[in-house]
Amino acid sequence: MFRQIAILGPGLLGASIMQAARQRGLAQRLTTWSRRAETRLRCEGKPWCDAVFADASDCVRGADLVVTCVPVDRIAEVLAAVAPALEPGTLVTDVGSTKGEICRHAQTAAGSKVNFIGAHPMAGSEKSGLEHASPSLFENRICFLTPMPATPAAAVDAVARFWNALGMQIVTTTPDMHDEIVAHISHLPHLLAATLSATLQRKPEDWRNYAGPGLRDTTRVSGGDPALWCSIVKDNREEILRALDSFQEELDLMRSALRNKNFVALQNQLTRGKGWRDLLVTRETEKNQP
Repeated sequence: MFRQIAILGPGLLGASIMQAARQRGLAQRLTTWSRRAETRLRCEGKPWCDAVFADASDCVRGADLVVTCVPVDRIAEVLAAVAPALEPGTLVTDVGSTKGEICRHAQTAAGSKVNFIGAHPMAGSEKSGLEHASPSLFENRICFLTPMPATPAAAVDAVARFWNALGMQIVTTTPDMHDEIVAHISHLPHLLAATLSATLQRKPEDWRNYAGPGLRDTTRVSGGDPALWCSIVKDNREEILRALDSFQEELDLMRSALRNKNFVALQNQLTRGKGWRDLLVTRETEKNQP
């Protein structure tokens, strides 16, 4: 599919892309760059990595697809740094979990001679680092594409085929609509899990010894990197505030039902929640069936 794919940032997602691309034969050559010497050392000699660079510009030189896998607040900065080394027509995409600000600045940073198509693969884990990478990470997952109106259709199609070849289902939308959606289905759940964990952190330490799988499941995502999530929340602040307002309305309904001993209203709310969850599980099961 590509002569050379350059991965800027071989963390969980970046290394997983390289492994999947090698396994599926999507590129003749796979190169990567990391600002951390220890990460570069760990990539050297891996069967899914043909070359590791200490300079990002050297990494992208000759690439026809560049995937930027750095934190959201550094994507535009990194693209601006490598822009002089990109060949005309190079496809550039990313894995950032916010898209509005990134898409507004990334094309300018990358330069007019290349095509930037924002992407957000809805895959990953609360764990980070290439040691947790897997070539199957993207299978049967959603990948948002958020092209700008002026992006050539052929470039969008090429990037869509790349993510699809990794096993992903493509959803194309606008950057702002993407940010509204993920504020509710990704960012809000993380913040709620983190808030619950922070609340319990103030309670006696031995309480955690009595917890069952329900608490572990509910709080799992709060194990994510706080610095990374802080940059995500900062980048999608307005949409997350609206999502929190929506959640607060439901929380107020529950508090009111409890205060007024209105257990009919409480059961109705619990029933609505169960119905949404049951449908989510059913669709997830159907999606993962061969």
